[in-house]
Amino acid sequence: MFKAGTTRQRGEEAEALALAHLQRHGLRLVSRNYRLAQGPGAHGGEIDLILRERDGTLVFVEVRARRSDTCGGAAASIGAAKQRRLRRAAEHFLLRWPELPPCRFDVVAIDGGQVTWLRGAFGMD
Repeated sequence: MFKAGTTRQRGEEAEALALAHLQRHGLRLVSRNYRLAQGPGAHGGEIDLILRERDGTLVFVEVRARRSDTCGGAAASIGAAKQRRLRRAAEHFLLRWPELPPCRFDVVAIDGGQVTWLRGAFGMD
């Protein structure tokens, strides 16, 4: 499914596939690869995709891709530490919003060629 290339190239390909999938379902892109800068002793976070549902819900999306679903697959690779970094980056992103919209965290897991969209994969807290 993914062409040979650097990890970054494969990641960009997976994100493009995930974005196309979500847009086909009516979500609208707000931002890509939103990064929270790292400070001394702190791990930054990056949100792969930020989209909006038709109802206004802001959706923070983590895209994970694996060549196969062995070892639990792509979705299983998002542990507690990664979730904390995503929450911190989302909180930072939301600082610029005068009024907070409804929000959720989704995961798009790509195992081999199979795309799975997990809505509400984990919470804000």
